[in-house]
Amino acid sequence: MTVLLAGATGLVGSRVLALLPGAIPVGRRPTGRAGEIVAAFDVLPPLPPADVAICALGTTIRAAGSQAAFRAVDFEAVLAFARAARAAGVTHFILVTAVGADAGSKVFYSRVKGEVQDAVATLGFARLDLIQPGLILGPRHDRRPVEAFLQRVTPWLDPLLVGGLDRYGAIDASVVAAALVALVDLGASGRFVHQNRALHKLSASGGAA
Repeated sequence: MTVLLAGATGLVGSRVLALLPGAIPVGRRPTGRAGEIVAAFDVLPPLPPADVAICALGTTIRAAGSQAAFRAVDFEAVLAFARAARAAGVTHFILVTAVGADAGSKVFYSRVKGEVQDAVATLGFARLDLIQPGLILGPRHDRRPVEAFLQRVTPWLDPLLVGGLDRYGAIDASVVAAALVALVDLGASGRFVHQNRALHKLSASGGAA
């Protein structure tokens, strides 16, 4: 099975690549893996034929510098990769967005995440897995002061998130990555949403969520 991976140098994507050494990285930053495709997402070349594509692209408005720059990554680059993957014959697309993603949201971040989910859903993938984690824990290369603060207070906040509120809790990047890898082998058609609880089950079970 051939897997394309966008965002392979990021917090989650780098862990996916470690678990799937045969995956083909696609993105602006080289990983050093044989067969990788190094290109900007607005000028992607035709991608090699593949079965599954995983998209772990993402930034923050602070890191991007503006709402427009954020949208260029989290909507335009994601959609460009999805279109290229579909043209390469991919029938199973796995997309990391965020809890609260909703095209109708008044919150810009959540609205863009929801809009890209809906846009990708129109491309005709037989199976679309939407990954909606809460705060993803792990060391990052870029400075994210708000996330750093939340990571420090997570041990006190998470126990208060009971019932359905647990989807807003923190989750380790390694758990998200293992869940993504588990999803690669699932073939049932449809659109599926996976939040924290399901991601933990996928990570632990190797796919039987």
